[in-house]
Amino acid sequence: MTGTQPRIELYVRSLLPDGAHNRQEAVIDRLERLDAEDEIEGYSVIVWGKQIARDSTGARTEEGEYILNRVAEFKQWALSNNVSLESFYQKHDVANDATDEPYSAIVLPVMGLAEYEGEELRHVAPCTAGEEVHTIMDRLDRLERGEPAAVEQSRNVSILSD
Repeated sequence: MTGTQPRIELYVRSLLPDGAHNRQEAVIDRLERLDAEDEIEGYSVIVWGKQIARDSTGARTEEGEYILNRVAEFKQWALSNNVSLESFYQKHDVANDATDEPYSAIVLPVMGLAEYEGEELRHVAPCTAGEEVHTIMDRLDRLERGEPAAVEQSRNVSILSD
């Protein structure tokens, strides 16, 4: 970390079964504690649906544009950090009852975390680096210990060894 506290955005899917809702509540409780202990600058919870299609009417709303912009930002971060977001979101074809033409939609995760330092995206969870999945809980554990994200730490180690 560079000494400034991160700001966290937690993305949660609405209308979930109790088990997933309980996991979301546990993460929000940890974020509240981190915020109260001044370990983070603050956090926000953004509720999104199950999926979004790039060419849909919903994608042209303010909320839809926000989600698509965030997904694009997350993809760029993943490319820059040589990690995969397959554990974060996936694309799939959806049957269109009105036109019989299937369309492609982005399936949004039940829960995702984005960590910002100022305006710069520093970490997205869950993500996968090689064989290792970095979960939201992993990142919260490291935040509680005052440690950088594992992805960032790995990148710094490889830069030092070059």
